[in-house]
Formats: sequence, C-alpha cells, structure tokens
Amino acid sequence: MEKRAIIAALLMAGLLIVYQTLFVQAPESPPPPAKKSETPAPAPKGTPQQAPLAIPSAPPAAQAAPLVPYRSARITGPLYRAGVTSHGGELSAWDLIYRGEKPMIIPGRLGPRGVTVERAGQPPRVVDFSLSPDSLELGRSATGEITLVGEDGFGLRITQTLRFRADGYDVDRAIRVENRNRAPQTAEIVLGWSTPVTWPKDITEKFQGQHPTRVARSVNGNARREELAKVTDLVGEGRWIGLESEWYLSALVPRSAGFRLAETKANDVVQVALRATLPTLGPGETWEGRVLVYVGPKEYERLKSLGVGLEKSVYFGGFPAPQEYGGLPMEWVAVPILWLLSWFYRYTHNYGVAIILLTVLTKVLFFPLTLKSMRSMKAMQALQPQINSLRSKHKSDPQRVQRETMELYREHRVNPLGGCLPMVVQIPVFYALYVALSVSVEMQNAPFICFGRFFGVDLWICDLAAHDPTYVLPILMGLSMLIQQKMTPTMGDPRQAKMMLIMPVVFTFMFLNLPSGLVLYWTLSNVLQIAQQLYMERGSSTQRSTGRVASKKA
Repeated sequence: MEKRAIIAALLMAGLLIVYQTLFVQAPESPPPPAKKSETPAPAPKGTPQQAPLAIPSAPPAAQAAPLVPYRSARITGPLYRAGVTSHGGELSAWDLIYRGEKPMIIPGRLGPRGVTVERAGQPPRVVDFSLSPDSLELGRSATGEITLVGEDGFGLRITQTLRFRADGYDVDRAIRVENRNRAPQTAEIVLGWSTPVTWPKDITEKFQGQHPTRVARSVNGNARREELAKVTDLVGEGRWIGLESEWYLSALVPRSAGFRLAETKANDVVQVALRATLPTLGPGETWEGRVLVYVGPKEYERLKSLGVGLEKSVYFGGFPAPQEYGGLPMEWVAVPILWLLSWFYRYTHNYGVAIILLTVLTKVLFFPLTLKSMRSMKAMQALQPQINSLRSKHKSDPQRVQRETMELYREHRVNPLGGCLPMVVQIPVFYALYVALSVSVEMQNAPFICFGRFFGVDLWICDLAAHDPTYVLPILMGLSMLIQQKMTPTMGDPRQAKMMLIMPVVFTFMFLNLPSGLVLYWTLSNVLQIAQQLYMERGSSTQRSTGRVASKKA
C-alpha cells in the first residue's frame, strides 16, 4: 500500500507540473492589459514602410523556436552546383561550371546571410528552417524547387520556395510570412549578401574576379557603382543591388513591392541587402514577397533576357559621367559589336575567327570610303609638284602658300582630309572592340590558336583578352604598318613623310600589352588595306597601259 501511495503521489505531482506547463503559462504569454493598450497607435493598413517599426507597446513574448536539425540540400545542374542550408535558408555553395569551376561563395567570408528577422529592441534573428527535398538534379530544360519552413520565435512562420533553373544562373525566391501569434505584430525581413573589403591573405582567389570590388545598384534606370572602401550606410529605392567584379555579379532583385535597397559597411565587411518592413499583421494574416537572386557571369545578352535591367552592370564606358549614366554613347557602339561577335561565334566556336570575320566585314562596308580616300591621295600626289613650286616661289609668305594651295585643291576638287576618312570611321569600331575585349566576360580566356603551355608561357594565343605572351602578333602588326606606310602615296613635306615612318615603331610598342584580340583586328585590317592598295594599283596601271596603247593606235 505504501508503494502504491508513493507512486500515486508522484503521478499527481507530474500531472500538476504538466498542467502548469501547458495550460497555466500559455495564457500568460499574451498579457491581456497590454494588448488592449496597443490600440492607441493603430498602424495604417496600407503603409508597409514605416520608419520606426510599428511594434505593439507590449510585443509578444519570445517563444522557444522549435529545434530544427541542421540540414543541407544539394542542387546539381549543367551550369552550376549549389547548396542550401537550413540555417537561414542561405546558399552555402554556388560553383559556376563556366570555363572551369568557379566558386562564387566562401562560407563565412563571401556569400549570402540567409533570411534575418529584425525587430526594435531585439537582436537580429536568423531563422532556422526545415527543408525538402534533400537534393535536386536539374536537366537542361528543367526547373526544381526546394521548400523551407521555419519560425522566428515570436510567432511568425516564414515559408520560402526556392526555384532553380537548369538554363540560368538565377534563383527565384518566394517568401510568405504568417502571423501565428494571438497579438498583431510587425517586423523587418532582411536578405543580405556580404564580402570583405580587403581579400583575406590566407585565401587565394580561385579565379580572376572572385572577389567583388564594387557595390552596384540600379537607380532610375542607370547603374551606379561605388568602390567597397567608399561604401557608406544607405537605404533607398531601386531595381536591384549587388556586388560585382569586372566580369562576375551577385545581385538581389526585388520582384514585388515593399523592398528597399540597403548597403552597409562594418568591421571591414560590406553587405548589400533587400529590406522589407512588414505591415502590421493581425493573427492569421500573411504577407508575401518575391526576390530574384542572380549569381554568375556578366554575359550581356543573358542579363538582358532577365528583363530587370541587370545588363546595366556591364560598364562599357562613355561620356559625360560614366559612373551615373552607364556609358553614353559607347554602349551604343560596343553592344552591337559584341552581339555581332557572339553571332559569329555561334557558327565558328572561336572568337579569334569571329574577330577575323568582323574585320573583313568592316573592310567591305568601308571599302567605298577607302576607295575615295585612295583616289584623293593619288590626286594630291599628282598636285605635289605644283605645291612644291608654290613653296619655293613664296618662301617668305607661308600664309599665301597655304591660301594658293587650298585654291589649287578647290580647282581640282581634291579634299585634303579625304585620306583620313577610313581611319576616322574605324576608330569607334576599334574602341568598341577594345571595350568588348576588356569588360566582356565572353572574351575572357577565349583561345584563338593555342598549342598549350611551354615553361609557363602560352603558345600561342590562348586568351584573346590578354596580351600576346610571345609578342609575335604585335611585331607582325608593326611590319604590316611599315609596308602600308611605304605603299601610301607621299604628300606634303618630305621631312614629314620620314617622320611618319616612325609611327609603326611607336604603334608596335603601344600594342605590346594590349589584348591580343585587338592586335589581331588591327593587323588583319592593315593586311586587307595593303591588299586593297595593291588591287587599286593594279587597276590604275592597267588603265594607264590601256591608255598608252589607245594613244599609239590613234
């Protein structure tokens, strides 16, 4: 009997403890008097962005967020390999399969921060999620989804759906927030991406451009850039914000209203983020938002196809304020050149061959100007004896020499600037090609004629965006320019003609460290110019011999 009494007493004590835990403490969590007093500051329903968070005067008590075991999911596709963790639902890995393997995320150093909930008077909380499924295998035309569900400890249930595409470097993130507490409440949802200002010395860059160097954001249709060291705390409106290097981009794009762009710097770490201030959610009310995350190369056409203005992150240079106006007017010239090179590449699979075809096309298009230029130079050469006699006749009056020379040109309908037309017209094409080779990721590590490496040196052109390591191509360019100078009709002062012979040497040294794709364009352009001059010389000599035969017959 005593044992039974002791067991009954223990059971009653346990039942009392369970009752107090489940039924007595639960009514204490929402303090009734405080909830009634929260109505003096009613939050307007249509104002999701309130500067101070409109949290009730007595916020809901923090609840023990359910323990969620740490899990991760693996996503494998033809363009990347990625990982998602239950901690914040953040991307733990994103390795591009793009001309080798390029990791865009270094856990703890470079990458996303997951979903964070911020409240006034509370430290930021990173939400832990349950996720499913554990892995995704993406086909070449497939999409896949991972669903994450978690709670913040204050009664907000957050559901994320991450949609991955096999044919793109973007992730569509849908967020749903539900208030499961008995009290109305609000909070701020933050999605961030951070990078160190200075790259850690103990970590080497896996590829050129792994470390972002600037913060870029789109405001009023234009991209604004800021070096990491100059970043200041800023929150504002815009279409997207991201961290960029010259050829790679990690961007956050709001796809629904309510998000603001933010950038901060603290402890040598820069973070860009999207911040959404939730409206005051009553019990059972929900809020939904969508965000696009892009992590990949800055391929112009791919970025443009997303339709959110990310192509503005490719900076082509321009006037008058390139940082704010996005490259006016060089973008107008560089983009068509880049599109044409990409079109040629689609059929040739070699950007060196694409540059050759571009050079031939420009020469064909500008052939009428070249023909006119050569005729003008020939006419000026024919007038050279008369010009020399004018110079010897009026040695002491250079102004009269110039005046009578212009009269002579006018009388024979000769344009002294006609010989410069082909060069002037090609300058925009030349500069656009230079820009395309410098800032376009498509051209990086693109080979032309590559035999491999010998003692650490590429043989021959294994990267069109880098200089020719053997310097063979710049030397060939200089020789072609010298031959062209020799074939060009001499005009004006003979001393100036001798000075012009120095130009091939000067240009050779200038082109030594320029991108080899640019040197290839200039060299081939010179060779085609020489071929055109030989063709014209042959035509003019044929006409002269025909004229002599006709005069003899007459």
